[in-house]
Amino acid sequence: MRRCLVLLLFVWCAIASAADTPRKVLVLGDSLSAAHNIPVEAGWVRLLDARTSKMATPWAMVNASISGETSLSGRNRLPGLLEKQRPGVVVIELGANDGLQGLPLGKLADNLDAMIGAATRAGAKVLLIGIELPVNYGPQYRDGLRKVYVDAAKKHGVALVPFLLDGVALDPALMQDDGLHPTASGEPRVAENVWRALSPMLR
Repeated sequence: MRRCLVLLLFVWCAIASAADTPRKVLVLGDSLSAAHNIPVEAGWVRLLDARTSKMATPWAMVNASISGETSLSGRNRLPGLLEKQRPGVVVIELGANDGLQGLPLGKLADNLDAMIGAATRAGAKVLLIGIELPVNYGPQYRDGLRKVYVDAAKKHGVALVPFLLDGVALDPALMQDDGLHPTASGEPRVAENVWRALSPMLR
């Protein structure tokens, strides 16, 4: 009888410990998610972590973003991250550097397809985040880039944020001098853009 009670107590403690351990949201992105040239605490990923960690069932934001990351390098890194972190949700914010380098959009589409597939096979939900390029890249390439994200989201049935910097990119007061990255003042708006799509996935 005593042995049974000890065993039951052990099982209960294990269940309680698992319930208290935050589930993970893995963010795979580039400098737009890596708090480029601003304090890490001011970046949108850390701002959302402050929210998710206080949910009734807490989630931890794991930021694996690297400045300069392309969709190909992200594709190559993702399997190891999935194995190590075992996230419940994967946020993919890649493609800006592909676009700035003028890389073929078909390659971006292939890489997004592979990353979404890998994440879903690992049992994670996926949130895809799109980006926009400056107007000097021309309407054909810019429209094609938008379509890549829309098509990928439809193909896999995953959530999509069409433009990460919506409401920020065209406001000089919220953008750094390079015209590509938000200031710390712009990051709360970026966080809200992501939160609207991410929050339903965490419930």
